[in-house]
Amino acid sequence: MPSATVSALSMEQAAFLAADVGGTHARIGLVAMRPGQSAPAMLAYRVYKCAEFSSLENILHTFCDAFAVRPRKLVLACAGFLLDGRVVNNNLVWPIAPADLKAALALTDVEVLNDFEALAYGTAYLDADSVQTLHAPAAHEKPGQGPVVIVGPGTGLGVAVRLPDAHPSVLATEAGHIQLAARVGREQQVLAQLAPPDTHVPYDDVLSGPGLLRVYRAVCRLENVSPTLEDPAAITAAACMGSNAQALETLQLFCAWLGSYIGDLAMLYGATGGVYLAGGFLSRITDFMAKSRFIERFLDKGVVRPFLQTVPVHVVDHAQLAVIGAASWLMDRSSSSRTQP
Repeated sequence: MPSATVSALSMEQAAFLAADVGGTHARIGLVAMRPGQSAPAMLAYRVYKCAEFSSLENILHTFCDAFAVRPRKLVLACAGFLLDGRVVNNNLVWPIAPADLKAALALTDVEVLNDFEALAYGTAYLDADSVQTLHAPAAHEKPGQGPVVIVGPGTGLGVAVRLPDAHPSVLATEAGHIQLAARVGREQQVLAQLAPPDTHVPYDDVLSGPGLLRVYRAVCRLENVSPTLEDPAAITAAACMGSNAQALETLQLFCAWLGSYIGDLAMLYGATGGVYLAGGFLSRITDFMAKSRFIERFLDKGVVRPFLQTVPVHVVDHAQLAVIGAASWLMDRSSSSRTQP
């Protein structure tokens, strides 16, 4: 988009910055609300590698210079939490302090929310092209309008619940730390390799990128073979190609555990609105998931199976989702403050 066009739009529509910042990438958007439209309008968007910049301020300056804009507000979606004016997150390349951002970019307002909370808000604006459905209710079933569960296996395991209403709200959770439920047999053998007896093992320890590596190494120990794959991407690639037996079993275990886990969450939160899976590597293994025991395990909940048959399960491409979600969160807060007496 030409800089002049962006500048004109930003002046006319009071555009602001929305950012989704993690340990690897910073996704920056120039966002505005267009009259008559409920979804935030993305006027400009770029992705930056955090390691190539000395600070978030530097990235934001680069973005603003590229589009010749000087927005006055920033909403930042970031993993971690605010403590003593700084974002606490061990995965960030550099520290982030909202007050420093405000001063460096001459901003009037900087708001911060959890990245997964932003992701949950963003699911309200998904389009069909960014959604792959793994489980759909029977044709005669009406689409649910109830709670929506968003699950994100990534560096960790994030879970949030979007509660639809006239003013949708998001329930942030720590459900990634629920105790892993391993079935009797091979799963418990793998579990025994992951931790000593009588030890808490959360789903986060297996349903994540680092977790995938842990499970792979556990499977290798059980098979008395040396692990040859060193990162989650290599494991998923080898499993999908069928070129490594231990990687194949690892991904099968991952899919089975993920299916059981989201089935539990769907029951817990009454997720008639569906379950959305958002994770960097999930979109690369969707075909594998569809052929695995993922849906079988999702549905295998005894007498509750008929309910789960009505709950759709989708994998979403979340590239811009947290940016859009953070923007919608800020606009909703701004709108609510204007309507209050």
